[in-house]
Amino acid sequence: MPSLFISDLHLMPERPDVARAFHGFLQGKALEAESLYILGDFFEYWIGDDAMDSFHLEIAEALLRYTSTGRHVFFMPGNRDFLVGKAFCRKTGATWLDDPTLVTLDETPILLMHGDSLCTLDTGYLRFRRIVRNPLIQWLFNHLPLRARKRIAEKLRTKSRDAGSAKPLTIMDVTPEAVSDIMQAHQTLTLVHGHTHRPATHAVQLDDIPAQRIVLGDWDKDGWYLEFNKGHFNLAHFPIPSL
Repeated sequence: MPSLFISDLHLMPERPDVARAFHGFLQGKALEAESLYILGDFFEYWIGDDAMDSFHLEIAEALLRYTSTGRHVFFMPGNRDFLVGKAFCRKTGATWLDDPTLVTLDETPILLMHGDSLCTLDTGYLRFRRIVRNPLIQWLFNHLPLRARKRIAEKLRTKSRDAGSAKPLTIMDVTPEAVSDIMQAHQTLTLVHGHTHRPATHAVQLDDIPAQRIVLGDWDKDGWYLEFNKGHFNLAHFPIPSL
């Protein structure tokens, strides 16, 4: 059976069309697969497993129904939902993935990442990333009152949107050096990641050896997914109807 890869759904109550498309995906295409890999920014933001509301619980219950069929869900956090924790995985039956993670499917080593750490020209963001990924900082944040966490999350979302619109596209994309370094370090010829919202398959040369980098698309007007079956990759999408 095939494996499917998705990322950057940015699920939030303000986009019920995307949430509905994901529920349909779980009940349709995903049932053809053995495993579903979620590679970050599944949610638009996450302020703690203890802050799950009815929207998040509905998504978690849908994932649990999926894993209860014997299929597997693997979850890797992104830059928007890096505070998703093990409690969420327990509620959904998902298996946690570190970033990066090397998996072997059909005897093919595939390196999985969210992709934000590959944008090495965006030095300001990488500094911020190191700070918020610090376990002590995360512990302190998770022990703030829920109302304070919500205020901080909203400010960070606004700041991220403003900063993104002001930065050149080249700064917000991955760098070839970061890609080749991580692929050589993990001795793989295939890298799959999201984050940049630029779905495509790129040819990579690793010491004159042909390799590939497959970028997952975000879910906005279309829902993007990558299918891997019998050694072959297929990057595909479907329209998301507006409600």
